[in-house]
Amino acid sequence: MIVKMRKYSFLVYHKTYLDFLNKIREIGVLHIIEKSEGMIQEDEELTRQIQLKTGLRALLKKLQSELPKGVKPKKAKKDTDGKALMQEIEERYDLLESQYQKLQSAEREWERMEVWGNFSHERLQELQDAGFELHFFSCHEQKFDQEWEVLYNAFEIGTVGLYKHFVTINKPDVVVDIDADPIQLSSKNASEIQKEIASVKKEIAASKEFIRQFAVEHYHDLQAFSTQVSGEIDFSKVVLNTTAQVDEKVMLLEGWCPEENTAELDDYLESSGVYYESAEPSDTEKVPIKLKNNKFVKLYEMIGELYDLPNYHELDLTPFFAPFFLLFFGLCVGDTAYGLLIFIASLILRKKAKPSMKPVFSLAAWLGASTIVLGLVTGTFFGFSLIDADIPWLEQFKVFMLDSNKLFYASLIIGVVQILFGMIIQAVGKVIRHGWVASFANWGWLLIIMGMGGTFLASQIYDIDAQIVKYLYYGFGGVGAIFVFILNDIKRNPLINVGAGLWDAYNMATGLLGDLLSYIRLFALGISSGVMGFVFNDLAFKLSGDIPVVSTLIMLVIMVFGHGMNIFMAGLGAFVHPMRLTFVEFYKNAGFEGGGKKYNPFKQPVEEQ
Repeated sequence: MIVKMRKYSFLVYHKTYLDFLNKIREIGVLHIIEKSEGMIQEDEELTRQIQLKTGLRALLKKLQSELPKGVKPKKAKKDTDGKALMQEIEERYDLLESQYQKLQSAEREWERMEVWGNFSHERLQELQDAGFELHFFSCHEQKFDQEWEVLYNAFEIGTVGLYKHFVTINKPDVVVDIDADPIQLSSKNASEIQKEIASVKKEIAASKEFIRQFAVEHYHDLQAFSTQVSGEIDFSKVVLNTTAQVDEKVMLLEGWCPEENTAELDDYLESSGVYYESAEPSDTEKVPIKLKNNKFVKLYEMIGELYDLPNYHELDLTPFFAPFFLLFFGLCVGDTAYGLLIFIASLILRKKAKPSMKPVFSLAAWLGASTIVLGLVTGTFFGFSLIDADIPWLEQFKVFMLDSNKLFYASLIIGVVQILFGMIIQAVGKVIRHGWVASFANWGWLLIIMGMGGTFLASQIYDIDAQIVKYLYYGFGGVGAIFVFILNDIKRNPLINVGAGLWDAYNMATGLLGDLLSYIRLFALGISSGVMGFVFNDLAFKLSGDIPVVSTLIMLVIMVFGHGMNIFMAGLGAFVHPMRLTFVEFYKNAGFEGGGKKYNPFKQPVEEQ
């Protein structure tokens, strides 16, 4: 359900305003109303803080990957200069980057000079001083002309791949006209470059070790600094969302507080002497959304948030779609063994998970449990059909199992139930928000669909007098038609209401049929999962051969790979398609509007995990 909120407006003397904000943050229950003037985007200090926060987040991610396995970073120390630590490690990362670039440059230079060996620049200089000119070349081996050795004193140095490297030694007056690429020798020979590479690698190793030690020593220090910066950002945003009044002597601030948390806030305000007003939200105000549900339903809030939060003035649909989602998932996977694997894996992973991830694995465990039960109902275990299995003790349970025909009709029945349930929720929601009169059309359609449909079903099951059935049809249909075509808006002209009712009838007829057919996907996904499991079993038995031990291993490999892939695909489909049924078919028929913004109180930031 959506927690009730109260709107607070404060007038605070400017000299005590910062102390007031610090106390409000300490209480931590007020959601600040943001202004729309764009001040936040234009504030240079806040922009700098946000950039600093972004840099810290990236830096912490890099340092986390540097932590040695099994080594926990030391606890944060008090009075640590986080900015200085950030600058120090960033400089070390910059140095490491420059060292990598130096290493790449040296390795490229070594690859270029390796063929020339460990020559001596001093000896080359002596030849030049003696009146000789040396030219260094490289060309494809097919282009190398042996006459160059005679004409230009060409000496082959070596071949790398398909390219020959050679040098010519001549007097200055000899013009060397060779179709080859000239080479400029490095100031260092191959041996010297190798020494440089080894030296740079040592520097890189030292930098990496420094970073690893830094991560162990200061990871939590930087994390604490990041939390501090987050607090400064929140504080700056609140200051920027303050309106100065009376020649900037009085500061006006507005916010929302859950009714369940108003006592502590009111106690402080009464004792501080701050002028404030408290009021219930109006129908036009955008109120932040805080959901409060039991432990089971709370697990499904994360699914609802993937689409949108409800607005403050409508119903929270999470408690209403949660049981259906659980049912849908189990039907779509439809294999007891798969459900067992999901259930066991979820419980194991939940024990090792961070607190923020525990609800995810709790939800997965519930979905696994649903798959176990629905897998028994559909009669599938690792792709094997339990309905067709000749197992004596299973016979008593087969009466509860559904074959493909029954599963098809069951999917449609579930669709009818959820759609009608959504329509009832929409009608009740209109009664709560706008009164009974605004909901006449909704109740009219429910009378037509449920009344006439229920009458038809009853007449097929029980021996009811045809005249009574006829009167029931007329009664439900007639009253429903009056609500739909005449009383859909009592403030309008009845003729306009008739036209609107006809248009509504067209949309209802076509929309309901399309919505109902969408639920066939529950049947299709459940069947496809079982068929794929059966196919992998068949492949495993047929392709394993008859070699002792080896055939068993091959069969196990095929089954593990096949069923593993099937579990992944079935689980993905069983999550996505029920979401589609929830967000499209159910939300539409329940009249979901959305557009809510999550409640985010101004409070002391919690250290990031």
